Amino acid sequence: MISDRKLEHLLICKNYDVEFKNKTTGFEDIELIHNALPEINKEEIDISTEVFGKKLESPLFITAITGGHPEAKKINQTLAKATEEKRIALGVGSQRAAIVNPNLKDTYSIVREEAPDCLLLGNIGAPQIEYAEKAVEILDADILAIHLNPLQESIQPEGDVNATGAIDYISRIVDCVDIPVMAKETGCGISAEVAIQLEDAGISFIDVEGAGGTSWAAVETYRADDRYLGETFWDWGIPTAISTVECVNNVNIPVISSGGIRSGLEAAKAIALGADSVGMALPFLKKSYLSHNHIIEFINKFNESLKIAMFLVGASNLEELKKSKLVIRGETKEWLEARGINTTHYSRR
Repeated sequence: MISDRKLEHLLICKNYDVEFKNKTTGFEDIELIHNALPEINKEEIDISTEVFGKKLESPLFITAITGGHPEAKKINQTLAKATEEKRIALGVGSQRAAIVNPNLKDTYSIVREEAPDCLLLGNIGAPQIEYAEKAVEILDADILAIHLNPLQESIQPEGDVNATGAIDYISRIVDCVDIPVMAKETGCGISAEVAIQLEDAGISFIDVEGAGGTSWAAVETYRADDRYLGETFWDWGIPTAISTVECVNNVNIPVISSGGIRSGLEAAKAIALGADSVGMALPFLKKSYLSHNHIIEFINKFNESLKIAMFLVGASNLEELKKSKLVIRGETKEWLEARGINTTHYSRR
């Protein structure tokens, strides 16, 4: 049943409109301040970064996509080849399927075979403490991600809606593996309060995966017999730009900004807001059905647009980009200020 569900998810994301309808990421409200005298050489801009001891040529993560079905093996193989070539990070989908059914192990392990030197992220749910060590072993993972998906579970016909004790489960997973543990949402964002709880539980990395990109309520709507619940909560969540600001202003651990990011310009805005890296999933899933070259071309375009944005604000590396001036406008400003965050200091750095 798990394997069939994973195939359904892939096909729905490939063939249907699963993105938010009326809620955006909020990045349209973020304006970087143009620098007409950047005083740097664009060809010397450095977009590399280091994550837990591994050098990445770009701050781009391909966030959790798939695994657990025979068709997923080819997708993960294609993605892994591209990440190895371009030296970026890659996450897999929930590994529960392979732990329950070892015949599906190679749909995940193919990633490490094809990307021996890359930063790879395993993936389990918060209650799955007994799966943690096996998940790390299957992938030889560098980071273990714990996915948080209460909305998806609520809409999913076979969803698990008992979230009691989740923070304790997370703390226990942190204690039982010897690699860093990341917490990631699945399209609804992470608030300041939850980010603080996660940091206190020992989490080393947060991926906000905010609203504005793929809606998992939408995905599950296409699977449900009755679409009422899914359509009601299709646009639920904290916009990615807002979730990014809430997290970076309240924790002292690295933050990935993901959820609807589609270009290097949006990535530059996220990093200027304080994110350490950025993530994308849906565009890479769709490119994986085309070819390896399509993925490489997309990564190259992302990197180039990030460099141009950095050139236009006069930032020669990511740390300088983090200090760039920007203006927060519109609904994003209203939301952040209603949450007690002073947005004016970004324009007065």
